Order: sequence, then C-alpha cells, then structure tokens
Amino acid sequence: MTPDLLDLLRRVDTPTVCNAIEVAQGRRGFAGFTRGTMICTEPGRRVVGYAVTAQIAALAPPVEPPEVIRARRMDYYRAMATAPRPSVAVVEDLDYPNCIGAFWGEINTTLHKGFGLSGALTNGVVRDLDDLPAHFPVIAGSIGPSHGYVHVRSLAQPVRVMGLTVHQGDLVHADRHGAVVIPPDVVPLVAAAVARLQATERLVLEPAREAGFSLEVFEAAWAAFESART
Repeated sequence: MTPDLLDLLRRVDTPTVCNAIEVAQGRRGFAGFTRGTMICTEPGRRVVGYAVTAQIAALAPPVEPPEVIRARRMDYYRAMATAPRPSVAVVEDLDYPNCIGAFWGEINTTLHKGFGLSGALTNGVVRDLDDLPAHFPVIAGSIGPSHGYVHVRSLAQPVRVMGLTVHQGDLVHADRHGAVVIPPDVVPLVAAAVARLQATERLVLEPAREAGFSLEVFEAAWAAFESART
C-alpha cells in the first residue's frame, strides 16, 4: 500500500470503499463487510490497516493454567507491537452474541495506540468511553461496564466479526458504518475506482444541489448516472 493510497483511504468513508470495490470488480455483490449496527468511539475517524487477529472470551473463567493465560496475553501484546504498519487489531469475542467483558477500555486502547496501531475492530465490548485516547477508534459490537473474565484464547487465526471473516494480514477499512476487507487483487485498483465512483455520483448530486432542480433535470441526471455506475 502506497502512502498516497493510505492517505486516500483515511479520507473516504467505508461505504465509499465498499462501493469502490464493486466498481473495481465491475459487478455488484461484494460481500466482505460487517453486518448490523456497530459502535464507533470516534465517529468521524477512519481505521485503515492490516489485520492482526485474536480471539478472546470473558463469560467464564479460563480453564487453562494461569501461566499459560499470562504467556498467551504477552504473546498477544508482542504480536500487536511488532505487526507491519499500518495495522488494525481485529479481535473476535467468542461469547458473541452474549458478550459481557470489555477487552477494550482505557488501558488496552492506550497500550495499542502506544504500539502504533491504527485502531481496533471487534464484535465484543468497549468501555471507559470518557477516558479513551484520541485518534484510536474502536469499532465494537456493544458498550458495557465490566471486563468479566476476559482472556485471550488464540492468536493469528481467522476471526469472525459481525458476519465478516478476517484473516491475519487482510487490509481492513472501518468507521462508524462498520468494516470491509479490501481484496488483495483490488488494492492496486482502489484509487482509480474511488475517483470513478465519485465522478459518477457527481452526475446526480451536483444537479440536485443547484437552484432550479426539477423532475426533468433529475430524469436526465439519473439516466446519465445509471449508465455510468456499476
């Protein structure tokens, strides 16, 4: 991913990226996105980066020996701290849809921001909303007060977050709308696809914003829009 592409992806929202992927692929039907409503701790900010995946659980105490749990937690932090940048923590809560333990609170968000990650994506819980560091968005499945028995179950495995399967190293784009995984073959085409998409949308948006907009103007603009879009 080039610096210019990274800058572009940080400026456009996730619906734009989702549509641009279909433009790049030349067809409708792209399905690599989350389902349902998610919580975003910084609604105006986008998260872009390569996925560093893990699984957690919190409803019940861990059954493995404490030293195993501690070692895996440190392996988790080591993986997050050394992952290629830009990177995104993508953490599946295995208790979903009954998640009760907030892995993401003031301490973990501060640590991950300090490591240099761009943000976090999870189907689990976020808390400490008044104390989270700036410029580290968490896109989460819910908000709650407790950490439960939260512990790390696995590292670097494929994870499932709100209907989206994410593999270690996938390129993720996320914001208040949810998240998408950008297919590897689409990455070189994204910038041109976004430009084409925005030009197509202007065919109908610009007339609609002008004085004197009417049904007749709309019909002509919509015909041009339909013929141009994917």
